Formats: sequence, structure tokens, C-alpha cells
Amino acid sequence: MVKHSNDPRVLFRGGKDTGIIATFTKIQSLVYEGLKLVSRLAINLLCREIRINNPAFLHLKGPILIAANHPNSFLDSILINTLFKEPVWALARGDAFKKKWHAQLLGSLRIFPIYRTSEGIENLHVNYQTFDTCLSLFKQNQIVTIYSEALCVNEWRLRNLKKGTARLAIQAWEAGIPLTVLPVGLNYSSFRRIGKNVHINFGELITAERVPITKNDGVRYQHFNTCLQEEFKKLVYEIAPEDRQKLTDLLGVPVSNLEKRLLFPFALLGRMIHRPLHYPLQQFTLKKFGKTAFYDAVLSALLLLSYPLYLLLILITLLLLGFSLLSTGLIITVFPLSAWCHVRTKKQFDFQ
Repeated sequence: MVKHSNDPRVLFRGGKDTGIIATFTKIQSLVYEGLKLVSRLAINLLCREIRINNPAFLHLKGPILIAANHPNSFLDSILINTLFKEPVWALARGDAFKKKWHAQLLGSLRIFPIYRTSEGIENLHVNYQTFDTCLSLFKQNQIVTIYSEALCVNEWRLRNLKKGTARLAIQAWEAGIPLTVLPVGLNYSSFRRIGKNVHINFGELITAERVPITKNDGVRYQHFNTCLQEEFKKLVYEIAPEDRQKLTDLLGVPVSNLEKRLLFPFALLGRMIHRPLHYPLQQFTLKKFGKTAFYDAVLSALLLLSYPLYLLLILITLLLLGFSLLSTGLIITVFPLSAWCHVRTKKQFDFQ
């Protein structure tokens, strides 16, 4: 029997407490939906291209467990949450929840902790509570993302799958929940550059019928992971770090010389007027996270959150200087348009 504590990392006392989940959802929905709106407006300034093999899956309704690879830290969740029509909850590495305010912030973004043994056996009880919460969400036809590799590494290959995805899916099926598992392969052209190309590949849905009923949980977990691994092999690109040609062929976006020449003045303007925002954030992120797998995600998140404030500051400054509403509106419009031109024409790969 699982004991429920007042641990601040645990957002709900247990999966059966649907009343708490409903209340929490209402209170936090403004934060989540506000950030989702900002992300949707700004995502084309972070990514040159987002290619999706089956866009219809973005409109699926729960109960769904999104099983994804994990190449780019919480930028993976930002993309999934931004693109899916329905709200998406997510599981993240437990060490991000060490501080109480971190736990509260991540909770407002609908992110729950999941711990590995290496992060402390004393924390594993939180996993039971997180899984209980996920089961309650599935009963409410919600969508949850889990990263099946359980570890983020900036690379173009699939790592060994852990048992967490299988355990959560099978628990849901045993509870009579008609859960569907959606395999998702995330592929990035770069883990350092703003203006990356992203390919999001959806696999074949996995349902309870594909996993044999057996008394041995280990056998069921292994069979599930085999099915998931087969899907991932079709979705996740396998590219050696030194194979620049394959990386270019798979994830490059052709931009003609004519297009580059036509957009050059606007791209140059975009680079100049956004430098006061981008440069200090880039330097801060390099100093704090430059040697980690979190650099790209942290910088992208900081830009997403700060860009509306940057535009608001420009708008207020222009109005205080006596510009008319019309001229101010036109000038503000130049900012995202010129930023898009810069993203469109800039270098695409880390080796360039």
C-alpha cells in the first residue's frame, strides 16, 4: 500500500483524488494556456521548419500516453504541448523538483516528477504517487507524455528503453482504462542553434491487444518495450555525429540563393534589433548550461518567455516617445517578421 505524504514534489495525494485534480486544473489552466498561446505565436521564430508525418494525430483525444524519445530536454515537452490541440501533461526527471518553488512552477506547467534509482531510493515513493495521478488523468480522458529513454542526451540515436512506459501503460490497462500509447520520434537539426528544423514522426498506435496477458509482469514489460522499440526504429533518425552529409540530407531545408538575397536586408535588420534580447540571454545560458544537455532548451524557453515582454517594452517606449498607435503597430510588426527572415536564412547546423 502506498503512503501519501505532504512532499511538495507531489502535486496530488493520490490518483483517486479526482476532486483535487479538477481543482488544480482550473487554478493552473490560465498559466498553462497563456504560455501555450505565447509558444504557438513564437514557435516559428524558434524553428525554421516543423515537419510532422501525420498532423491528424495532433487532434487526438485521450486517454493517450505519448511515448517519446528525449533528445532535447524540456524543449521536447514545449513542442509537444504547443502543437497538440488538447492539453498535455508530462513526466520529467525528479531532480528538477528538488526546490519547492521549482516543483510549484513545474506543477503549473502540468509536469510531474519521476525518479530514477540513481537519483535516490528514498525518492522512489514519489513515482507511485505520480503514476496514481496519471491513472486518474487517463480516467478523465487526458493526455500524458513520458520519455521512454528516461535520460536526455543531445544525439541522433535511440537509447535503451526503460520500464516506466510499459509499467504505466499496463497499470492503466489492468485498471480497465482504454489507454492508447502513441509513439513519437523527435528529431532536431541542431542542439545549439535557434532556427532549427524539427521532424516529429508519429508511429502506429499501441493498444492493450498488442500485449499478451500473462501473470509475469517482466514478460509483459519486455513484450511492450519490444513493440515500442520497433516503432521508434522507424521514427528516430540514426545519424553518427561525424556524418554531416546524412544530417543535411535528412534534416536540412533547402533555401535558394535568390531567397537568401531577397530576405537578406530584412534578416540583417532582424538580427540587429533582436540582439539586445538574444545576446545577454545567450551569454547567461552559455555560462550556466553551456556544457550540459539543457542549453538549447533553456535558451529557447527564455526567449519564448521574454519575447512578449521585449515587444511590450518596445511598444511602451515608442508610445512615450510620441509615436502614434498606427506607426507603433507597424514598427512592432517589423520585429517578428524580420526575426522570421533571419531564422529562415541563417545557418542550419552546428558544424557550419
